[in-house]
Amino acid sequence: MATLDSYVLMALVVIPFVGGLALAFFPGESRRAIRGFSALVGLVVFALTIYVFLRYDSDLGGYQFIREYGWLDSLGVAFSLGVDGISVPMVLLTGIVLFTGVLISWNIQVRTKDFFVLYLLLVAGVFGVFVSLDLFFFFFFYELAVLPMYILIGVWGSSTDFGTFNRPKEYGAMKLMLFLTAGSVLVWVAILAVYVESGLGTFSLLALEDVTFSDGFQRVFFPLFMVGFGVLAGLWPFHTWSPDGHVAAPTAVSMVHAGVLMKLGAYGIIRVGLDLLPGGAQDWMPLLLGMATVNVVYGAISAMGQTDLKYMIGYSSVSHMGYVLMGFATLNSVGMGGAVLQMFSHGIMTALMFAAVGALYDRAHVRDIGVLEGLTKRMPVVAIFFVLAGLTSIGLPGLSGFVAEVMVFLGVFQDYPVVGILAVVGAGITAVYILRMLAKVFFGTITPRWEHLTDATRVEGFAMGVLLLFLLVVGLYPRPWMDLINSGVAPLLERVVGL
Repeated sequence: MATLDSYVLMALVVIPFVGGLALAFFPGESRRAIRGFSALVGLVVFALTIYVFLRYDSDLGGYQFIREYGWLDSLGVAFSLGVDGISVPMVLLTGIVLFTGVLISWNIQVRTKDFFVLYLLLVAGVFGVFVSLDLFFFFFFYELAVLPMYILIGVWGSSTDFGTFNRPKEYGAMKLMLFLTAGSVLVWVAILAVYVESGLGTFSLLALEDVTFSDGFQRVFFPLFMVGFGVLAGLWPFHTWSPDGHVAAPTAVSMVHAGVLMKLGAYGIIRVGLDLLPGGAQDWMPLLLGMATVNVVYGAISAMGQTDLKYMIGYSSVSHMGYVLMGFATLNSVGMGGAVLQMFSHGIMTALMFAAVGALYDRAHVRDIGVLEGLTKRMPVVAIFFVLAGLTSIGLPGLSGFVAEVMVFLGVFQDYPVVGILAVVGAGITAVYILRMLAKVFFGTITPRWEHLTDATRVEGFAMGVLLLFLLVVGLYPRPWMDLINSGVAPLLERVVGL
Protein backbone atom coordinates (compact mmCIF):
# COMPACT_ATOMS: atom_id res chain seq x y z
CA MET A 1 0.00 0.00 0.00
CA ALA A 2 2.76 2.44 0.97
CA THR A 3 4.58 1.85 -2.31
CA LEU A 4 1.39 2.33 -4.31
CA ASP A 5 0.62 5.53 -2.36
CA SER A 6 4.00 6.92 -3.41
CA TYR A 7 3.48 6.32 -7.11
CA VAL A 8 -0.29 6.34 -7.67
CA LEU A 9 -0.48 9.99 -8.79
CA MET A 10 2.41 9.49 -11.18
CA ALA A 11 0.60 6.44 -12.54
CA LEU A 12 -2.56 8.46 -13.18
CA VAL A 13 -0.60 10.75 -15.49
CA VAL A 14 1.78 8.23 -17.03
CA ILE A 15 -0.60 5.34 -17.79
CA PRO A 16 -2.95 7.24 -20.15
CA PHE A 17 0.01 9.14 -21.65
CA VAL A 18 2.04 5.99 -22.33
CA GLY A 19 -1.13 4.16 -23.32
CA GLY A 20 -1.82 6.79 -25.96
CA LEU A 21 1.72 6.55 -27.30
CA ALA A 22 1.56 2.74 -27.30
CA LEU A 23 -1.61 2.84 -29.39
CA ALA A 24 0.35 4.61 -32.13
CA PHE A 25 2.11 1.28 -32.82
CA PHE A 26 -1.12 -0.70 -33.23
CA PRO A 27 -2.15 -1.53 -36.82
CA GLY A 28 -4.86 0.93 -37.82
CA GLU A 29 -7.19 -1.81 -39.06
CA SER A 30 -7.10 -3.67 -35.69
CA ARG A 31 -10.07 -1.76 -34.30
CA ARG A 32 -11.03 -4.47 -31.82
CA ALA A 33 -7.54 -4.55 -30.28
CA ILE A 34 -7.41 -0.74 -30.18
CA ARG A 35 -10.75 -0.52 -28.39
CA GLY A 36 -9.86 -3.32 -25.99
CA PHE A 37 -6.52 -1.77 -25.08
CA SER A 38 -8.09 1.67 -24.60
CA ALA A 39 -10.79 0.16 -22.37
CA LEU A 40 -8.13 -1.63 -20.34
CA VAL A 41 -6.22 1.63 -19.85
CA GLY A 42 -9.44 3.37 -18.85
CA LEU A 43 -10.38 0.62 -16.40
CA VAL A 44 -6.96 0.57 -14.72
CA VAL A 45 -6.93 4.36 -14.34
CA PHE A 46 -10.53 4.34 -13.08
CA ALA A 47 -9.56 1.77 -10.44
CA LEU A 48 -6.60 3.91 -9.35
CA THR A 49 -8.82 7.00 -8.97
CA ILE A 50 -11.18 5.00 -6.73
CA TYR A 51 -8.13 3.93 -4.71
CA VAL A 52 -7.04 7.56 -4.26
CA PHE A 53 -10.58 8.53 -3.20
CA LEU A 54 -10.82 5.74 -0.63
CA ARG A 55 -7.27 6.11 0.72
CA TYR A 56 -7.31 9.86 1.22
CA ASP A 57 -7.52 10.66 4.95
CA SER A 58 -10.14 13.40 5.37
CA ASP A 59 -9.40 13.70 9.09
CA LEU A 60 -5.76 14.46 8.37
CA GLY A 61 -6.54 16.78 5.44
CA GLY A 62 -3.91 18.75 3.55
CA TYR A 63 -1.92 17.47 0.59
CA GLN A 64 -1.37 13.72 0.52
CA PHE A 65 0.30 11.18 -1.82
CA ILE A 66 3.03 13.82 -2.24
CA ARG A 67 5.89 12.94 -4.56
CA GLU A 68 8.51 15.24 -6.12
CA TYR A 69 10.94 14.67 -8.97
CA GLY A 70 13.59 17.27 -9.78
CA TRP A 71 13.51 18.55 -13.34
CA LEU A 72 15.06 22.02 -13.88
CA ASP A 73 16.57 23.10 -10.59
CA SER A 74 18.10 26.29 -11.93
CA LEU A 75 14.62 27.68 -12.62
CA GLY A 76 12.92 26.07 -9.65
CA VAL A 77 10.85 23.66 -11.74
CA ALA A 78 10.07 20.23 -10.30
CA PHE A 79 7.56 17.53 -11.18
CA SER A 80 5.74 17.80 -7.86
CA LEU A 81 2.54 15.84 -7.26
CA GLY A 82 -0.06 15.82 -4.50
CA VAL A 83 -3.82 16.02 -3.91
CA ASP A 84 -6.07 17.52 -1.26
CA GLY A 85 -9.78 17.37 -0.47
CA ILE A 86 -10.62 19.61 -3.43
CA SER A 87 -8.61 17.80 -6.09
CA VAL A 88 -9.42 14.20 -5.07
CA PRO A 89 -13.09 14.42 -6.23
CA MET A 90 -11.86 15.90 -9.51
CA VAL A 91 -9.42 13.02 -9.94
CA LEU A 92 -12.25 10.53 -9.38
CA LEU A 93 -14.49 12.46 -11.79
CA THR A 94 -11.83 12.27 -14.49
CA GLY A 95 -11.40 8.52 -14.00
CA ILE A 96 -15.14 7.95 -14.32
CA VAL A 97 -15.51 10.03 -17.47
CA LEU A 98 -12.36 8.54 -19.05
CA PHE A 99 -13.58 4.96 -18.65
CA THR A 100 -17.17 5.58 -19.70
CA GLY A 101 -16.05 7.78 -22.60
CA VAL A 102 -13.97 4.93 -24.01
CA LEU A 103 -16.99 2.62 -23.86
CA ILE A 104 -19.28 5.20 -25.45
CA SER A 105 -16.73 5.57 -28.30
CA TRP A 106 -16.95 1.85 -29.12
CA ASN A 107 -18.57 2.61 -32.48
CA ILE A 108 -15.87 5.00 -33.77
CA GLN A 109 -15.06 3.67 -37.26
CA VAL A 110 -13.00 6.46 -38.84
CA ARG A 111 -9.32 6.56 -37.82
CA THR A 112 -10.09 4.71 -34.60
CA LYS A 113 -6.47 4.53 -33.49
CA ASP A 114 -5.87 8.26 -33.94
CA PHE A 115 -9.01 9.08 -31.98
CA PHE A 116 -8.02 7.04 -28.93
CA VAL A 117 -4.40 8.27 -29.04
CA LEU A 118 -5.56 11.88 -28.78
CA TYR A 119 -8.30 11.02 -26.29
CA LEU A 120 -5.84 9.37 -23.87
CA LEU A 121 -3.32 12.20 -24.25
CA LEU A 122 -6.05 14.73 -23.46
CA VAL A 123 -7.05 12.85 -20.30
CA ALA A 124 -3.41 12.54 -19.23
CA GLY A 125 -3.25 16.32 -19.34
CA VAL A 126 -6.40 16.61 -17.22
CA PHE A 127 -4.95 14.33 -14.55
CA GLY A 128 -1.73 16.32 -14.64
CA VAL A 129 -3.57 19.54 -13.81
CA PHE A 130 -5.43 18.05 -10.87
CA VAL A 131 -2.35 16.46 -9.28
CA SER A 132 0.37 19.06 -10.04
CA LEU A 133 1.84 21.11 -7.20
CA ASP A 134 4.20 22.99 -9.51
CA LEU A 135 2.82 25.91 -11.53
CA PHE A 136 5.05 25.21 -14.52
CA PHE A 137 3.76 21.66 -14.92
CA PHE A 138 0.27 22.78 -13.94
CA PHE A 139 0.26 25.06 -16.98
CA PHE A 140 1.96 22.46 -19.19
CA PHE A 141 -0.72 19.89 -18.45
CA TYR A 142 -3.41 22.56 -18.72
CA GLU A 143 -2.36 23.14 -22.33
CA LEU A 144 -1.99 19.42 -23.00
CA ALA A 145 -5.59 18.97 -21.89
CA VAL A 146 -6.84 21.67 -24.27
CA LEU A 147 -4.84 21.29 -27.48
CA PRO A 148 -6.07 17.81 -28.59
CA MET A 149 -9.64 19.13 -28.46
CA TYR A 150 -9.09 21.05 -31.69
CA ILE A 151 -8.18 17.93 -33.68
CA LEU A 152 -10.75 15.70 -31.99
CA ILE A 153 -13.55 18.11 -32.86
CA GLY A 154 -12.24 19.06 -36.30
CA VAL A 155 -11.82 15.45 -37.47
CA TRP A 156 -14.40 13.39 -35.58
CA GLY A 157 -16.97 16.06 -34.74
CA SER A 158 -20.28 16.80 -36.44
CA SER A 159 -21.62 19.91 -38.13
CA THR A 160 -24.95 21.52 -37.28
CA ASP A 161 -27.40 22.26 -40.08
CA PHE A 162 -30.94 23.43 -39.29
CA GLY A 163 -32.11 25.12 -42.45
CA THR A 164 -30.49 28.56 -42.49
CA PHE A 165 -28.56 27.84 -39.28
CA ASN A 166 -25.29 26.19 -40.17
CA ARG A 167 -22.29 25.60 -37.94
CA PRO A 168 -19.53 23.45 -39.51
CA LYS A 169 -17.50 21.42 -37.01
CA GLU A 170 -14.36 23.34 -37.99
CA TYR A 171 -16.08 26.52 -36.76
CA GLY A 172 -16.66 25.02 -33.31
CA ALA A 173 -13.11 23.67 -33.13
CA MET A 174 -11.48 26.96 -34.17
CA LYS A 175 -13.69 29.07 -31.90
CA LEU A 176 -12.85 26.84 -28.93
CA MET A 177 -9.15 27.02 -29.72
CA LEU A 178 -9.05 30.82 -30.05
CA PHE A 179 -10.94 31.47 -26.83
CA LEU A 180 -9.01 28.97 -24.73
CA THR A 181 -5.65 30.12 -26.11
CA ALA A 182 -6.51 33.72 -25.22
CA GLY A 183 -7.41 32.62 -21.69
CA SER A 184 -4.17 30.64 -21.43
CA VAL A 185 -2.13 33.73 -22.29
CA LEU A 186 -3.64 35.58 -19.32
CA VAL A 187 -2.93 32.64 -17.02
CA TRP A 188 0.69 32.32 -18.15
CA VAL A 189 1.33 36.04 -17.73
CA ALA A 190 -0.06 35.89 -14.18
CA ILE A 191 2.00 32.77 -13.34
CA LEU A 192 5.21 34.45 -14.52
CA ALA A 193 4.31 37.57 -12.53
CA VAL A 194 3.85 35.50 -9.37
CA TYR A 195 7.12 33.67 -10.02
CA VAL A 196 9.09 36.91 -10.41
CA GLU A 197 7.34 38.86 -7.64
CA SER A 198 7.80 36.10 -5.07
CA GLY A 199 11.59 36.31 -5.37
CA LEU A 200 11.86 32.62 -4.43
CA GLY A 201 12.90 31.37 -7.85
CA THR A 202 10.44 28.49 -7.72
CA PHE A 203 7.14 27.45 -9.28
CA SER A 204 6.22 25.33 -6.28
CA LEU A 205 2.63 25.98 -5.13
CA LEU A 206 3.51 24.91 -1.60
CA ALA A 207 6.34 27.44 -1.41
CA LEU A 208 4.38 30.24 -3.08
CA GLU A 209 1.49 29.76 -0.64
CA ASP A 210 3.71 31.13 2.11
CA VAL A 211 4.47 34.36 0.24
CA THR A 212 2.44 37.45 1.13
CA PHE A 213 2.15 39.49 -2.03
CA SER A 214 1.42 43.22 -1.86
CA ASP A 215 -2.19 44.37 -2.03
CA GLY A 216 -1.55 46.20 -5.28
CA PHE A 217 0.01 43.16 -6.93
CA GLN A 218 -2.87 40.93 -5.87
CA ARG A 219 -5.44 43.43 -7.03
CA VAL A 220 -3.84 43.65 -10.49
CA PHE A 221 -3.08 39.99 -11.17
CA PHE A 222 -5.97 38.11 -9.57
CA PRO A 223 -8.30 39.19 -12.43
CA LEU A 224 -5.90 37.56 -14.90
CA PHE A 225 -6.36 34.24 -13.13
CA MET A 226 -10.09 34.81 -12.72
CA VAL A 227 -10.72 35.62 -16.39
CA GLY A 228 -8.01 33.35 -17.84
CA PHE A 229 -9.26 30.27 -16.04
CA GLY A 230 -12.84 31.56 -16.21
CA VAL A 231 -12.83 31.30 -20.01
CA LEU A 232 -12.45 27.53 -19.72
CA ALA A 233 -15.06 27.45 -16.94
CA GLY A 234 -17.60 29.10 -19.26
CA LEU A 235 -17.63 32.40 -17.36
CA TRP A 236 -19.96 34.98 -18.94
CA PRO A 237 -19.31 36.84 -21.26
CA PHE A 238 -16.41 34.61 -22.35
CA HIS A 239 -18.59 31.52 -22.63
CA THR A 240 -19.69 31.60 -26.28
CA TRP A 241 -17.10 29.05 -27.42
CA SER A 242 -18.56 26.42 -25.10
CA PRO A 243 -21.98 25.58 -26.64
CA ASP A 244 -20.50 25.55 -30.15
CA GLY A 245 -17.68 23.29 -28.94
CA HIS A 246 -20.14 20.96 -27.20
CA VAL A 247 -22.29 20.63 -30.28
CA ALA A 248 -19.44 20.00 -32.71
CA ALA A 249 -17.56 17.49 -30.55
CA PRO A 250 -18.00 13.69 -30.84
CA THR A 251 -19.86 12.13 -27.91
CA ALA A 252 -16.91 11.08 -25.73
CA VAL A 253 -15.20 14.43 -26.28
CA SER A 254 -18.41 16.25 -25.32
CA MET A 255 -18.44 14.15 -22.15
CA VAL A 256 -14.86 15.16 -21.32
CA HIS A 257 -15.41 18.73 -22.46
CA ALA A 258 -18.45 19.44 -20.29
CA GLY A 259 -17.78 16.86 -17.61
CA VAL A 260 -14.12 17.59 -16.90
CA LEU A 261 -12.48 20.32 -18.98
CA MET A 262 -14.79 23.09 -17.79
CA LYS A 263 -13.91 22.00 -14.25
CA LEU A 264 -10.23 22.67 -15.00
CA GLY A 265 -11.07 26.35 -15.33
CA ALA A 266 -13.02 26.48 -12.07
CA TYR A 267 -10.31 24.44 -10.34
CA GLY A 268 -7.65 26.85 -11.58
CA ILE A 269 -9.48 29.80 -10.01
CA ILE A 270 -9.70 28.14 -6.62
CA ARG A 271 -6.34 26.32 -6.62
CA VAL A 272 -4.14 29.07 -8.06
CA GLY A 273 -6.07 32.34 -7.84
CA LEU A 274 -7.61 32.07 -4.37
CA ASP A 275 -4.72 30.13 -2.88
CA LEU A 276 -1.90 32.44 -3.99
CA LEU A 277 -3.68 35.80 -4.10
CA PRO A 278 -6.27 35.72 -1.28
CA GLY A 279 -6.36 39.50 -0.90
CA GLY A 280 -7.07 39.99 -4.58
CA ALA A 281 -9.75 37.31 -4.35
CA GLN A 282 -11.60 39.26 -1.67
CA ASP A 283 -11.45 42.43 -3.76
CA TRP A 284 -12.75 40.79 -6.94
CA MET A 285 -15.23 38.23 -5.61
CA PRO A 286 -18.22 40.62 -5.87
CA LEU A 287 -17.56 40.96 -9.61
CA LEU A 288 -17.20 37.20 -9.99
CA LEU A 289 -20.47 36.76 -8.11
CA GLY A 290 -22.25 39.15 -10.46
CA MET A 291 -20.86 37.47 -13.58
CA ALA A 292 -21.73 34.03 -12.20
CA THR A 293 -25.30 35.18 -11.55
CA VAL A 294 -25.59 36.18 -15.21
CA ASN A 295 -24.22 32.74 -16.08
CA VAL A 296 -27.02 31.07 -14.13
CA VAL A 297 -29.96 33.09 -15.42
CA TYR A 298 -28.75 33.86 -18.95
CA GLY A 299 -27.56 30.27 -19.49
CA ALA A 300 -30.91 28.87 -18.36
CA ILE A 301 -32.92 31.25 -20.56
CA SER A 302 -30.67 30.49 -23.54
CA ALA A 303 -31.03 26.74 -22.97
CA MET A 304 -34.81 27.14 -22.92
CA GLY A 305 -34.72 28.66 -26.40
CA GLN A 306 -32.68 25.90 -28.09
CA THR A 307 -34.07 23.34 -30.52
CA ASP A 308 -30.89 21.23 -30.74
CA LEU A 309 -30.46 18.83 -27.81
CA LYS A 310 -26.71 19.40 -27.69
CA TYR A 311 -27.06 23.17 -27.73
CA MET A 312 -29.59 22.90 -24.92
CA ILE A 313 -27.14 20.87 -22.82
CA GLY A 314 -24.31 23.25 -23.78
CA TYR A 315 -26.14 26.32 -22.49
CA SER A 316 -27.35 24.33 -19.50
CA SER A 317 -23.69 23.67 -18.67
CA VAL A 318 -22.99 27.40 -18.81
CA SER A 319 -25.83 27.92 -16.34
CA HIS A 320 -24.74 25.15 -13.97
CA MET A 321 -21.11 26.27 -14.02
CA GLY A 322 -22.50 29.62 -12.83
CA TYR A 323 -23.52 27.86 -9.60
CA VAL A 324 -19.93 26.66 -9.19
CA LEU A 325 -18.48 30.15 -9.62
CA MET A 326 -21.24 31.61 -7.46
CA GLY A 327 -20.34 29.21 -4.67
CA PHE A 328 -16.67 30.18 -4.89
CA ALA A 329 -17.57 33.86 -4.71
CA THR A 330 -19.43 33.43 -1.40
CA LEU A 331 -16.13 32.79 0.40
CA ASN A 332 -17.93 30.76 3.06
CA SER A 333 -17.63 27.06 3.81
CA VAL A 334 -21.18 26.10 2.82
CA GLY A 335 -21.10 27.85 -0.55
CA MET A 336 -17.59 26.73 -1.48
CA GLY A 337 -18.20 23.15 -0.36
CA GLY A 338 -21.37 23.08 -2.43
CA ALA A 339 -19.48 24.52 -5.42
CA VAL A 340 -16.88 21.75 -5.37
CA LEU A 341 -19.60 19.11 -5.02
CA GLN A 342 -21.44 20.80 -7.89
CA MET A 343 -18.31 20.41 -10.01
CA PHE A 344 -18.39 16.67 -9.40
CA SER A 345 -22.16 16.31 -9.76
CA HIS A 346 -22.38 18.41 -12.91
CA GLY A 347 -19.47 16.53 -14.46
CA ILE A 348 -21.20 13.16 -14.05
CA MET A 349 -24.67 14.49 -14.95
CA THR A 350 -23.54 16.23 -18.14
CA ALA A 351 -21.44 13.26 -19.22
CA LEU A 352 -24.54 11.08 -18.85
CA MET A 353 -26.66 13.54 -20.83
CA PHE A 354 -24.18 13.68 -23.69
CA ALA A 355 -23.80 9.89 -23.67
CA ALA A 356 -27.58 9.51 -24.01
CA VAL A 357 -27.79 12.15 -26.76
CA GLY A 358 -24.91 10.46 -28.57
CA ALA A 359 -26.71 7.11 -28.52
CA LEU A 360 -29.87 8.81 -29.80
CA TYR A 361 -28.06 10.72 -32.55
CA ASP A 362 -26.19 7.61 -33.76
CA ARG A 363 -29.56 6.02 -34.50
CA ALA A 364 -31.85 8.92 -35.44
CA HIS A 365 -29.19 11.15 -37.08
CA VAL A 366 -31.03 14.19 -35.78
CA ARG A 367 -31.05 16.17 -32.52
CA ASP A 368 -33.94 18.50 -33.30
CA ILE A 369 -36.33 18.66 -30.34
CA GLY A 370 -39.08 19.74 -32.71
CA VAL A 371 -39.18 16.43 -34.61
CA LEU A 372 -38.24 13.91 -31.90
CA GLU A 373 -41.24 12.50 -30.06
CA GLY A 374 -42.29 9.44 -28.08
CA LEU A 375 -38.85 7.80 -28.16
CA THR A 376 -39.38 5.93 -24.89
CA LYS A 377 -41.32 3.27 -26.82
CA ARG A 378 -38.30 2.45 -29.00
CA MET A 379 -35.39 3.50 -26.74
CA PRO A 380 -36.47 2.83 -23.13
CA VAL A 381 -32.94 2.42 -21.75
CA VAL A 382 -31.73 5.71 -23.25
CA ALA A 383 -34.92 7.38 -22.03
CA ILE A 384 -34.42 6.20 -18.44
CA PHE A 385 -30.86 7.49 -18.30
CA PHE A 386 -31.73 10.79 -19.96
CA VAL A 387 -34.70 11.38 -17.66
CA LEU A 388 -32.65 10.70 -14.52
CA ALA A 389 -29.85 12.98 -15.76
CA GLY A 390 -32.45 15.67 -16.45
CA LEU A 391 -33.94 15.27 -12.98
CA THR A 392 -30.44 15.63 -11.53
CA SER A 393 -30.09 18.86 -13.48
CA ILE A 394 -33.23 20.33 -11.88
CA GLY A 395 -32.14 19.24 -8.40
CA LEU A 396 -34.50 16.37 -7.60
CA PRO A 397 -33.93 15.12 -4.02
CA GLY A 398 -32.12 11.80 -3.94
CA LEU A 399 -29.83 12.77 -6.80
CA SER A 400 -26.47 14.54 -6.52
CA GLY A 401 -27.64 17.84 -8.01
CA PHE A 402 -29.99 18.48 -5.11
CA VAL A 403 -27.29 18.36 -2.44
CA ALA A 404 -24.84 20.51 -4.38
CA GLU A 405 -27.31 23.21 -5.42
CA VAL A 406 -28.93 23.50 -1.98
CA MET A 407 -25.51 24.08 -0.42
CA VAL A 408 -24.70 26.77 -2.99
CA PHE A 409 -28.08 28.43 -2.37
CA LEU A 410 -27.55 28.40 1.40
CA GLY A 411 -24.05 29.81 1.03
CA VAL A 412 -25.26 32.61 -1.22
CA PHE A 413 -28.27 33.50 0.96
CA GLN A 414 -25.97 34.02 3.97
CA ASP A 415 -24.56 37.24 2.54
CA TYR A 416 -26.31 37.94 -0.77
CA PRO A 417 -30.05 37.22 -0.49
CA VAL A 418 -30.94 39.02 -3.74
CA VAL A 419 -28.41 36.94 -5.65
CA GLY A 420 -29.78 33.86 -3.90
CA ILE A 421 -33.25 34.65 -5.22
CA LEU A 422 -31.86 34.96 -8.76
CA ALA A 423 -30.08 31.62 -8.32
CA VAL A 424 -33.37 29.96 -7.38
CA VAL A 425 -35.05 31.63 -10.36
CA GLY A 426 -32.38 30.08 -12.58
CA ALA A 427 -33.15 26.67 -11.09
CA GLY A 428 -36.85 27.24 -11.82
CA ILE A 429 -36.12 28.06 -15.46
CA THR A 430 -33.99 24.91 -15.66
CA ALA A 431 -36.96 22.84 -14.50
CA VAL A 432 -39.10 24.39 -17.23
CA TYR A 433 -36.87 23.58 -20.19
CA ILE A 434 -35.78 20.15 -18.92
CA LEU A 435 -39.31 18.92 -18.20
CA ARG A 436 -40.64 20.40 -21.44
CA MET A 437 -37.89 18.68 -23.42
CA LEU A 438 -38.41 15.32 -21.69
CA ALA A 439 -42.16 15.47 -22.33
CA LYS A 440 -41.65 16.30 -26.01
CA VAL A 441 -38.78 13.97 -26.93
CA PHE A 442 -39.43 10.87 -24.86
CA PHE A 443 -43.13 10.79 -24.11
CA GLY A 444 -46.27 11.09 -26.16
CA THR A 445 -47.20 9.30 -29.38
CA ILE A 446 -44.27 8.04 -31.43
CA THR A 447 -44.34 8.94 -35.12
CA PRO A 448 -43.73 6.32 -37.84
CA ARG A 449 -40.43 8.05 -38.64
CA TRP A 450 -38.88 6.67 -35.45
CA GLU A 451 -40.32 3.15 -35.47
CA HIS A 452 -37.02 1.75 -36.77
CA LEU A 453 -34.88 3.04 -33.87
CA THR A 454 -33.02 0.58 -31.67
CA ASP A 455 -32.08 1.01 -28.04
CA ALA A 456 -28.63 1.44 -26.49
CA THR A 457 -26.19 -1.45 -26.78
CA ARG A 458 -25.01 -3.33 -23.70
CA VAL A 459 -21.72 -1.46 -23.75
CA GLU A 460 -23.45 1.91 -23.94
CA GLY A 461 -25.96 0.88 -21.26
CA PHE A 462 -23.16 -0.24 -18.95
CA ALA A 463 -21.27 3.03 -19.41
CA MET A 464 -24.37 5.10 -18.69
CA GLY A 465 -25.16 2.85 -15.72
CA VAL A 466 -21.76 3.62 -14.17
CA LEU A 467 -22.44 7.35 -14.47
CA LEU A 468 -25.93 7.01 -12.99
CA LEU A 469 -24.57 4.97 -10.08
CA PHE A 470 -22.45 7.90 -8.92
CA LEU A 471 -25.34 10.35 -9.27
CA LEU A 472 -27.38 8.13 -6.97
CA VAL A 473 -24.62 7.39 -4.47
CA VAL A 474 -23.72 11.06 -4.01
CA GLY A 475 -27.38 12.05 -3.85
CA LEU A 476 -28.32 9.43 -1.26
CA TYR A 477 -25.14 9.45 0.83
CA PRO A 478 -23.10 12.64 0.25
CA ARG A 479 -21.23 12.54 3.56
CA PRO A 480 -17.96 10.93 2.32
CA TRP A 481 -17.76 13.50 -0.46
CA MET A 482 -18.50 16.42 1.86
CA ASP A 483 -16.03 15.26 4.54
CA LEU A 484 -13.41 15.06 1.82
CA ILE A 485 -14.28 18.41 0.24
CA ASN A 486 -14.50 20.24 3.58
CA SER A 487 -11.01 19.03 4.51
CA GLY A 488 -9.74 20.97 1.48
CA VAL A 489 -12.06 23.98 1.67
CA ALA A 490 -11.44 24.76 5.37
CA PRO A 491 -7.69 25.55 5.12
CA LEU A 492 -8.26 27.50 1.91
CA LEU A 493 -10.91 29.67 3.58
CA GLU A 494 -8.65 30.17 6.56
CA ARG A 495 -6.02 31.50 4.20
CA VAL A 496 -8.42 33.73 2.24
CA VAL A 497 -10.65 35.19 4.96
CA GLY A 498 -8.91 34.12 8.15
CA LEU A 499 -11.68 31.81 9.43
